[in-house]
Amino acid sequence: MEAYKNNIPNPLWCYSRILLLLLLSILASSLVHAKIHHHDFVVQETPVKRLCNTRNRITVNGMFPGPTLEVNNGDTLVVNVVNKGQYNVTIHWHGVRQMRTGWADGPEFVTQCPIRPGGSYTYRFTIQGQEGTLWWHAHSAWLRATVYGPLIIHPQQGSSYPFPTPTRETPIILGEWWDANPIEVLRQATQTGGTPNVSDAYTINGQPGDLYNCSTQDTVVIPVASGETNLLRVINAALNQQLFFTVANHKLTVVGADASYTKPFTTTVLMLGPGQTTDVLITADQPPARYYMAARAYNSAQGAPFDNTTTTAILQYKSNNSLPSTPPVSPSSLPAYNDTNTATAFSTAFRSRTNVQLSNDIDENLFFTVGLGLFNCPPGANTASNCQAPNGTRFTASMNNVSFGLPSNFSLLQAHQQSIPGVFTIDFPATPAVQFDYTGNVSRSLWQPVRSTKLYKLKYGSRVQLVLQGTGIFTAENHPIHLHGYDFYIVAQGFGNFNPKTDASKFNLVDPPLRNTVGVPVKGWAVIRFVADNPGVWLMHCHLDVHLNWGLGMAFLVENGFGELQSLQTPPPDLPLC
Repeated sequence: MEAYKNNIPNPLWCYSRILLLLLLSILASSLVHAKIHHHDFVVQETPVKRLCNTRNRITVNGMFPGPTLEVNNGDTLVVNVVNKGQYNVTIHWHGVRQMRTGWADGPEFVTQCPIRPGGSYTYRFTIQGQEGTLWWHAHSAWLRATVYGPLIIHPQQGSSYPFPTPTRETPIILGEWWDANPIEVLRQATQTGGTPNVSDAYTINGQPGDLYNCSTQDTVVIPVASGETNLLRVINAALNQQLFFTVANHKLTVVGADASYTKPFTTTVLMLGPGQTTDVLITADQPPARYYMAARAYNSAQGAPFDNTTTTAILQYKSNNSLPSTPPVSPSSLPAYNDTNTATAFSTAFRSRTNVQLSNDIDENLFFTVGLGLFNCPPGANTASNCQAPNGTRFTASMNNVSFGLPSNFSLLQAHQQSIPGVFTIDFPATPAVQFDYTGNVSRSLWQPVRSTKLYKLKYGSRVQLVLQGTGIFTAENHPIHLHGYDFYIVAQGFGNFNPKTDASKFNLVDPPLRNTVGVPVKGWAVIRFVADNPGVWLMHCHLDVHLNWGLGMAFLVENGFGELQSLQTPPPDLPLC
């Protein structure tokens, strides 16, 4: 009898075995439905006509914007990029976690050397646990001005959205257009040390809209039927500008951002920093007519030059009778260019769709200042032509007073993986070397940072809290900070100097939003958290490209964990050489 009792299975063991079998069954089912998507990207010069002029621009497959990629959660992308253009190029898959596949992330000289003219490289990676809207873009010089496109991640086959299924889905990708060659605009700014020329137009799906010269016939038209609901996948692909977006007379219900679902909330205005995406539901519940979609700048830097034009598309109702050629209804809800209150109210309304209950157990407590500064010109420099920032200086930018410089002979990831000395150091400061009134009047002695290539090392599995503190070293501005290879929780945002004693009480540890790009408020701060579970070298930078060129970035070196599944994959054989 005793032996019989001893052979009775432990109930907890039984439940664990059942749960394991269930999980394996779910995994097997998802693998059965997962697909491998093959694409060819040909990077080439293409004549593009905008604003009355035809210009040769770098495009993918002759398209501007580039092709839309659609996958399901769990699918694999294999994209062969052939460079037939005249410039070096890389492609970054913005927001993709790239679990152990850092070689496919794409930032030039960080995870790979660029694809030279005449060369090619195949990006291979799997989408894991992400659903919603991301995008891809060039990550080399200013090619991102025209080399970009949507990356749409649908739920796994057999799954559905956590909101009513829309009648249709429409990518809305916001961009900037220069009548001059963007590469030459950057070169001129690099030579002079001053600010680059601002864009000549904003675009929606590549078109400026009918408020610009020679653009009316090509204005994007989005057809809708009365009563139907459309899922707009809004992407800010602009190079250097945060943008407000609205649809005349219509409400927008936010349901996702950066390929993560959110608690729904309703608004009339979106604000997206470059790099950010927002999924919104819009219902055609107005009288049949034509309604403007419109986007224009949120310019948070006082006195800084910016493109103050407005791009439009048209939401057009279908009806039994053809609509008369009447002007579209104009939006009444576009905020003022400097409306920080509206931008803040929108960005702080996001919540994760389900509670996440973050712990206060932190392994790495980091504090990074972010902002602009000035380099003094060296003796003998031609200040009239090469030092066109204020008082004969050159513009720069930094984190913790380190202005990030990229290598040119190796990528950072290659140098790490092959233990190549002299490419970088791992002494990026965890806190500022000097504490000061970050958002107040700053001493001129703090205006000039140190130019170097410093990384911060993280152990695999480290729980990281990072305070991003905006500064007024030269001028205060909203900085959209993007972290490669990771999503992170935004646990708090605020204005002024972060105070750990009083501001920690503002932390949302219950349902903070999961993002890959956070706007650090003008003269303010943001606190993010993530777990360092993805080995490799991961760039973190301001997604205003002019600021990245000035050095507003750094990189994390995340060590391997234990075993193959916690280690960086070996580099692919076709990885480009410098």
